[in-house]
Amino acid sequence: MTTDATAPWLVVGLGNPGPGYAGNRHNVGFMVADLLAERMGGSFKRAAKAQAQVLEGRIGSPGPSSRRVVLAKPMSYMNLSGGPVVALRDFYKVPSANIVAIHDELDIDYGVLRLKLGGGDNGHNGLKSMTKAMGADYHRLRFGIGRPPGRMQVADFVLKDFSAAERKELDYFVDRAADAVECLATEGLERAQSAYNS
Repeated sequence: MTTDATAPWLVVGLGNPGPGYAGNRHNVGFMVADLLAERMGGSFKRAAKAQAQVLEGRIGSPGPSSRRVVLAKPMSYMNLSGGPVVALRDFYKVPSANIVAIHDELDIDYGVLRLKLGGGDNGHNGLKSMTKAMGADYHRLRFGIGRPPGRMQVADFVLKDFSAAERKELDYFVDRAADAVECLATEGLERAQSAYNS
């Protein structure tokens, strides 16, 4: 599947709205989206057509290789992310191949990144909702958070803040994830995978 160089990208950071969730592992998608917004020099505004916060702009180096992007944070809670994403896709006329979801991933070690196109949801409620709403043919940037320690339930683990030890490296990993999204949009999946899939 080739991406359309003239069509905008829809970059969706997955998370839960509200200050109580802000530092949670489950909200790493929001953290990456916030950094991309900072790099774009703008701030999120409530979308008129969807339950989401959006920022329109460009990513990548200034010039012909930069890409139009709609950066989004669904405000619907994780398990209902699909509705806002589909509304934004339709409003901005974004092809599925130009959509990327940034999300936490239990099955890879903390800080490890994996870019892929399509695939299953691996029990992730945000992806489950998106796939149900629009099919699976969108990109994912999986941000490793590792497995819960001992007998801790998955739901408790993802809704806890990153540990003090993890927070020491969190800014670096979030920065790298933002780089990976920019590379995906400007240089394509293969180039981004070879540079950022560790």
